[in-house]
Amino acid sequence: MPTAIIADDEDLQRAELQRLLALAWPELEIVASCEDGSEALAAIAELQPDVAFLDIRMPGISGLDVARASEGKACVVFTTAYDSHAIEAFDLGAIDYLLKPITGPRLEQALERVRIQLEAGGGGAERARRWVELDARLRQNARQERIRWISCTAGNIIKLFPIDEILFFESDTRYTRVVTALDEGLIRMPIKDLLPGLDPDQFWQIRRGTLVCARAIARLRRDEVGNFFVELREHPAQLKVGQTYAWRFRNEVLIR
Repeated sequence: MPTAIIADDEDLQRAELQRLLALAWPELEIVASCEDGSEALAAIAELQPDVAFLDIRMPGISGLDVARASEGKACVVFTTAYDSHAIEAFDLGAIDYLLKPITGPRLEQALERVRIQLEAGGGGAERARRWVELDARLRQNARQERIRWISCTAGNIIKLFPIDEILFFESDTRYTRVVTALDEGLIRMPIKDLLPGLDPDQFWQIRRGTLVCARAIARLRRDEVGNFFVELREHPAQLKVGQTYAWRFRNEVLIR
């Protein structure tokens, strides 16, 4: 019996996709329903599903990040609510996508492609190559939408920081701390809303509420219990790396 996971940060979207899958492919067993990319990564590693239905834009680790990190272990179908440049980028042949709201006939078409790939076996290396290609195309298209300046508050003062001077962002439940080498401020915006406007090559997510500028990193330190911490070149802060984000950090370090 084939198995699958669903990853989407919207409860209703996950439930609706699971309902449609039960109608279109009753033999497919949904072994995990994940709220974000971190849960999806853990589910793929532990459960080794045949198929992963991944929302392209999730807080923290995106669907693309999950696909790349899974290294072709699962056949991936992306879901998206955006019908602009993403659709052209998704249409790469070996990867399929579902535009929300998902319809029965379009789902059937995607599932037929999934069945063909599963029956053929293998294909992990080719899927991984196409994910890298897709990621590059999405980044190219998104460059014009990047944030260039951040306007922060510090008491009664408004500060304007160029994005290239920011060392890291750190969020709590209400505010995000914006830190440069010499100054800092607060913005009323969560990390998940900042991510689409930031260059993923410049800012790496190392925890759910922490983004760090890659060029500001001096070294990684591991403590006595195995936790990793990022040490910066121009700031005394030591930023803890979440376990679900360590894979990206290792991969990026290896290729740079």
